[in-house]
Amino acid sequence: MPQITPTSLPDVVEITPERFSDERGFFSEVYNEAALKQAGIDCEFVQDNHSFSASNRVLRGLHFQSPPFAQAKLVRVTRGSVMDVAVDIRPRSPTFRQWARVEVSAKKWNQVYIPAGFAHGFVTLEPDTEVLYKVSAAYSVKHEHAIRYDDPLLGIDWGVDLSKVILSDRDREAPLFSEIESGF
Repeated sequence: MPQITPTSLPDVVEITPERFSDERGFFSEVYNEAALKQAGIDCEFVQDNHSFSASNRVLRGLHFQSPPFAQAKLVRVTRGSVMDVAVDIRPRSPTFRQWARVEVSAKKWNQVYIPAGFAHGFVTLEPDTEVLYKVSAAYSVKHEHAIRYDDPLLGIDWGVDLSKVILSDRDREAPLFSEIESGF
């Protein structure tokens, strides 16, 4: 059974699967639908995504998809490490506009579950970092959105010097939180 650790946002949790090691290496069951359901995470994943960042300080996000293509995510790192951030964008939620962060790494062998209704992003802490994540809805360009990573209203502490991050043009030019309509 994986270890489930709450974050500062009750719906976002850190998951650490068991890892069994011996002289050959290790074995780990990194995803088990029944075990997650038993832990209160009832989500059907439909797509796996894989990202590679050659440098440290690559910041990707904050991204989300609006309904009916809203995505829950199960994020893990197979090489390197990231500071992973989730922001509650559900206007009727008691944690609306609040954020949580979790360091996710190959060394810690942890994951983070982010439900639909949250914007998500991460910044790499090491070069050659690979991130794999399951999503609960297929990608839809019509429903994809971004929020500025450095929005002062959110005040996210990414744990890195933001003047040195590497960004896509899309993330650099993303609207502020107050300029988006999430659809939630």
